[in-house]
Amino acid sequence: MGRGVLIPGDRLHSGDLILFSPQYRVDKMEPVSINIFRETFTLFRDASPSLIEDILSASRRLPLPGDTLIYSEGDSCSGIAFLLSGSIRVYKSGDSGREITLYEIGRGETCILNASCILSEKPYPAHAYSTEGGEMLLLPSDAFRRMIARHEEMRDFIFSLLSERLVAVMALVEEVAFGRMDERILAYLTEKAEEGIVHTTHQKIANDLGTSREVVSRLLRDLERKGCILHARSSIRLLKR
Repeated sequence: MGRGVLIPGDRLHSGDLILFSPQYRVDKMEPVSINIFRETFTLFRDASPSLIEDILSASRRLPLPGDTLIYSEGDSCSGIAFLLSGSIRVYKSGDSGREITLYEIGRGETCILNASCILSEKPYPAHAYSTEGGEMLLLPSDAFRRMIARHEEMRDFIFSLLSERLVAVMALVEEVAFGRMDERILAYLTEKAEEGIVHTTHQKIANDLGTSREVVSRLLRDLERKGCILHARSSIRLLKR
């Protein structure tokens, strides 16, 4: 059995929490209705009721704990989670300890590497960490394989996610290979800003962009001197130029 979060009774790989052990059993949660499922997973909006009923009957609705390691590289995948809420960061980590974010998973999505792991019967090739708690539908791998084989709508859902992630990873490769780090940081802040403010840390920026905290700190100071940002504790304000 894999050590990941996606098997009832398995131990969470991080060891910080035993998600499905008796110590973390939760009262049975209300089942998800077909309408709520369609609203959450918009790519299934036109799917047949039989597929959605199959997903809902075969899966379990479970809490997703926040700030928890879900998968480590090399774990096996014995199930797949469809996120009702919350977010998960999928990343690679080098021998030096530096990290780079591959993509993030949010409401109405699942992890394409998780799906690939199940379909190819190979270990999970990255790390997955929940950055925000929420809820998920947990679908066992054998049921997922059966639905992939039986339902075109499930295949379309996975292929659509694969296409989106491939485009995102190609853009990431282009940024890493050809982009200047100061420009990447500014673009990152612009993307993450809400009303011109980003609540984050130097380490998180470094992890997401695949560089060191020292490089991020130095470049943020440069951007502040240039009048691009205003830097405060745990927050960065973008300034109009």
